[in-house]
Amino acid sequence: MKQPASIVVIGAGAFGTALATVIARQHQPVTLLGRNHEQMQSIQRKRTNETALPGIMLPDELQATADPRCLEAADIILFVMPSQAIRAAARTYRGFIAPDARLILCAKGMEQSSGLFLDRVIAAEMPDNPVAVLSGPGFAADIAKGLPTAMTIASTDRAIAESLARSLSGSTFRLYASDDVVGVEIAGALKNVIAIACGIVEGRGLGESAKAALIARGLAELMRFATAHGGRPETVAGLSGLGDLVLTATSRQSRNLNFGLALGKGSTPEQLMAPGAPLSEGAYTASVAAQISREKHIDMPITNAISSILLGNLGVDSAIGDLMTRPLKSE
Repeated sequence: MKQPASIVVIGAGAFGTALATVIARQHQPVTLLGRNHEQMQSIQRKRTNETALPGIMLPDELQATADPRCLEAADIILFVMPSQAIRAAARTYRGFIAPDARLILCAKGMEQSSGLFLDRVIAAEMPDNPVAVLSGPGFAADIAKGLPTAMTIASTDRAIAESLARSLSGSTFRLYASDDVVGVEIAGALKNVIAIACGIVEGRGLGESAKAALIARGLAELMRFATAHGGRPETVAGLSGLGDLVLTATSRQSRNLNFGLALGKGSTPEQLMAPGAPLSEGAYTASVAAQISREKHIDMPITNAISSILLGNLGVDSAIGDLMTRPLKSE
């Protein structure tokens, strides 16, 4: 009988803890690897991560540690940290990781300093390891509570994606395999930018009709950007695109929506992006995506507007006015 895979989740925040929890509930041994020794000892002893995911008891199959040597025997390793920390994490841990271990990227964004998609960042630092991308509509609290959640896992090698989907899926956590890494990754990154725009609309009190229009036109932007990079339209129309966009752009659990909501109510980008403020991945993705869209001549009015607001080049009301007065054309 084939032995179960040895699984390590790097990153003891809410999402990392949730993923480790839902996998461990399938009676699979999982190690949650964090950086802070005291925090990880507390999680291991108390069987809960009250800082990141309060009220969730951790299964016995989940072990918490700050010792990176747990990576040495791992078959599957999930990287679950903010997008701008991916490269540093890869450099920190790559010396402990076997070259045939399968890596799963669980961040949604683009590296601001290089403009690279995150799978390319990991590939640059760990070129021997196969890399997959996990994305789609799933909040940490829902996953950890065992509420039904469906997401996409993508690898350029479909057999790897299908194998990972079988290894990680359970009764309430379902993963659907794809070989469209580009489409999945772009959809996951750019939907955060559209969610910020939806938050601004809500914060300004412009109504649900305006938000629905933004979601629809935002999906069109995702589609144009993805197909320009070789992604498939059906990917953007699936879980990692439309599904995640609807969730992130409408739920108050969404940090990106709340970021936009605060902008719409008068907070400044500097205040919202200050150290210690809640992380909004879309705030870092917007400027990178806007720059690429200009270079590749991709029509991205919503993304460009959010980028201009965050860079201080355009006020919220001016951005809304510009979007509402764009030339009329066929949809």
